[in-house]
Amino acid sequence: MDWHPLRSFDWNSRSCGLHGHATYAPTEPAVAARLQVAAPSGHAWRCLRCGAYVVGAPNGSGPATAAPIVLRGKALRDAFVLRSLAVERGLRGLLLLTLAYGVWRFDGSRDALKQVFNSYLPTFLPIAEKLGVDLRETGPVRLIEQAFSARHSTLLLVAGGVLVYGMLQLTECVGLWLMKRWGEYVAAVATTIFIPLEIYELIEKVTWLRLGALVVNLFAVAYIVWTKRLFGFRGGHGAFEAERRNDSLLELEQASAVESPPSRAI
Repeated sequence: MDWHPLRSFDWNSRSCGLHGHATYAPTEPAVAARLQVAAPSGHAWRCLRCGAYVVGAPNGSGPATAAPIVLRGKALRDAFVLRSLAVERGLRGLLLLTLAYGVWRFDGSRDALKQVFNSYLPTFLPIAEKLGVDLRETGPVRLIEQAFSARHSTLLLVAGGVLVYGMLQLTECVGLWLMKRWGEYVAAVATTIFIPLEIYELIEKVTWLRLGALVVNLFAVAYIVWTKRLFGFRGGHGAFEAERRNDSLLELEQASAVESPPSRAI
């Protein structure tokens, strides 16, 4: 028997449970009549997200065209995935900014740090030798020694590059969290550009961190392009907007009201 834990997961109910129902009273009488009922416990308005009728005054009112966009169904799932990617991009961006600052501070304090490093390294050499490790040939020690011998301009270039990359990651974070189309394009393009570099690093040395980063980025690009129909894919932006409208309860009720006006008012 196949187990599909998310097949029956109700994204609409989950969102309403966390953020409350989204009710709205259109000023158009025909549309408003289709979104309200007279319940025994009081007047109820239909939630535009989960479809349940909620007793009490609506959260907002006005023309149907001015109603807030309420994500539901697959759009809610997509929002959850995009915001999860946004969190990952945000954390990565903050780490890169911290690294850029560290490289810049290292460049200014290189002589003092080199003295500390040279004074402590001999202390650990005998311990490492007893464990069968040539400490001077290990990756971290060799990397530190290369950094000490690097030119001032090289370190500034590294710090600048890491800073720009970190800012790019934070830009992706903001765009994906706000679910802006420009953010989706930035994320898709920027992530695709760095995939060849990640593959090259993975060919040089396979690590779980590098493999995981590559898998996440490949998934991110495929998911964003497929679900958001970027670059004209699957009909492009027009098809994406049509799909969103077809999933909107308010727009569906508005279209139904035009086709078959209600015969009685509530």
